[in-house]
Amino acid sequence: MSAPVVVVGSLNADLFVEVAALPRPGETVRGSDLTVRPGGKGANQAAAAGLLGADVTMIGAVGADDHGRLLLSAAASAGVRTERISSLEVATGTAMITVDSTGENTIIISPGANARLSADDARAGIDDRTAVVGLCLEIEAATVAAAVARAREVGASVVLNLSPYRRVDPVVLAGVDVLLVNEIELEQLVGSVDELDEALGRLADAGVGRTVVTLGDAGAAILDAATGTSRRVASPKVEVVDTTGCGDAFAGALIASLAAGDELSAAVETAVRVGAFAATGKGAQPSYPTSQQLADWTL
Repeated sequence: MSAPVVVVGSLNADLFVEVAALPRPGETVRGSDLTVRPGGKGANQAAAAGLLGADVTMIGAVGADDHGRLLLSAAASAGVRTERISSLEVATGTAMITVDSTGENTIIISPGANARLSADDARAGIDDRTAVVGLCLEIEAATVAAAVARAREVGASVVLNLSPYRRVDPVVLAGVDVLLVNEIELEQLVGSVDELDEALGRLADAGVGRTVVTLGDAGAAILDAATGTSRRVASPKVEVVDTTGCGDAFAGALIASLAAGDELSAAVETAVRVGAFAATGKGAQPSYPTSQQLADWTL
């Protein structure tokens, strides 16, 4: 059984176009028909956790428009509680996504209603039943800070996905139990390193304890700055269709596994597998597995 999870974050309508090759600056290329799919880092992570059986509530905001209704419906279909998602008289957040024939992508975010998600909204939705709080940086810094502070008050663990990257108050970082970054975000946080182990001391100096670094098709690494140790977790090899939302699938699976009582190493092993599964389908949420699909998946 999963202890209650709260994800505080963004909900975006993904406007998705496929191209043979990503355009260079100033270049116009022909793409596929436009498709609209549910997305946003927060919504993706909540959906990934919900599909895996987590008891997850989403705190977020959408517009009172067709995109907002799509996102609310998608969240509910993934098993996410939606009563803490506000519907506002502004445009729903959107992500304009271009994916090439190799599965690589470019993404431009227009925050819309996400920028109106307040610190009060975050505090109101986290209570003493909450076991894990999942966060990303597609919402305002004050809202993230309030969620971390409230999680500390009620004794909940905090998983912060440092994406899209921006500088975070050291007080906020000190309240994070697991920091989740990719290799680029790790470099932005601590500077360039030749080997991941070199980041351990710098993470400790930044007040970060445990960090999970996603490594694409190489899997992930766990860096424990408190003990000065690291561990790598390999990814299954798959035929990549689309990498959109794979990081969010990883994050949602990590949150769900931690809420189910798994140790961090076991949670990362599950998250690596879920991220690989997501790469085999198109889009973000539509490519995420249920717990049964993941159990039945063979390579």
